[in-house]
Amino acid sequence: MRLLVTGATGMLGRDIASAASAAGHELTALSRSELDITDAAAVQAAVAEGRPDAVLNCAAWTDVDGAETEAEQAFAVNGPGAGNVARAGAAAGAWTVHISSDYVFAGDKSSPYVESDPTGPKSQYGRGKLAGELAVAEAAPAAHTIVRSSWLFGAGGHCFPATILRVGAERDQLTVVDDQVGCPTFTGHLAPALVALAQDPILGILHVAGAGQCSWYDFSREIVTLAGLRCEVVPGATADLARPAPRPAYSVLATERAGTPVLPEWREGLQAFLAAGVPS
Repeated sequence: MRLLVTGATGMLGRDIASAASAAGHELTALSRSELDITDAAAVQAAVAEGRPDAVLNCAAWTDVDGAETEAEQAFAVNGPGAGNVARAGAAAGAWTVHISSDYVFAGDKSSPYVESDPTGPKSQYGRGKLAGELAVAEAAPAAHTIVRSSWLFGAGGHCFPATILRVGAERDQLTVVDDQVGCPTFTGHLAPALVALAQDPILGILHVAGAGQCSWYDFSREIVTLAGLRCEVVPGATADLARPAPRPAYSVLATERAGTPVLPEWREGLQAFLAAGVPS
């Protein structure tokens, strides 16, 4: 089948392109410089030219703190921009697979979030991602899959494990917050699942994330241990960081929908990440 990927040079986009090629699909991969999804006319033209059977939208504003100070620009990409992609896909007779985030939730639960749980984003980034979900559903009501995932990391871009490896090699001690809990998700595992959903789609919202859960502190300790670093990791508090954007304290994702892809446990993803090598 013919697939079109937006944001194709990002961390997830690269892995989707690899997974699509490995599965034998015909691929049109468009980077941010090649296609600005906030330009509705350009999106319409690109999708019409590509004639895809499915569009996978990986184009997104991912700077969570930057979205607080550049709210208009971030919202334009994550909200209406996502709608532009879905609208163009629907006009071309293509299914849209859109990537969303755990940040659409408030993070105040103590049990995993499922698809039917009420949303309540606390950050500008989260509000933009929720607006994107609504825009996609409105633009392609009978031809969309919205995949919420969390804590993405991969070998094709800058990510948390790469930062810990770099900083851990330079310091004797790291302080990492232990009051945020989520599901680290390896893009090398997520990407094939998204390609499979493009081929055999499920209508609506799905939660697809690395199995299991941990805090950033737990994640960091596992990274340091597996990498054989001597750096000590100590727990800290989110409040001490004074970051511009609020983070969900608890954003573990689970699914209540039959047929949703199940990813390997997050530690398996970390092992695969380390085996693939750290991005430069």
